[in-house]
Amino acid sequence: MMKPKYILIGILTFVIIFLMNYIGNDAPDKVSRALLTAAAAVIGLGIGMWIYSKRDQNNERNNFD
Repeated sequence: MMKPKYILIGILTFVIIFLMNYIGNDAPDKVSRALLTAAAAVIGLGIGMWIYSKRDQNNERNNFD
């Protein structure tokens, strides 16, 4: 289940990456390039957050008592 915090991070990431690619590009297909790059960034971020949350759930090695 996706938490609202993760959804907000994904939306902010999409908007920032899209704007960075759209504004700084002079190619005729800048909209499609910016959309694909931003979508790939959000997918990669989602996979990374999923791996990080799975690692946090069953982490028994960080007990330094």
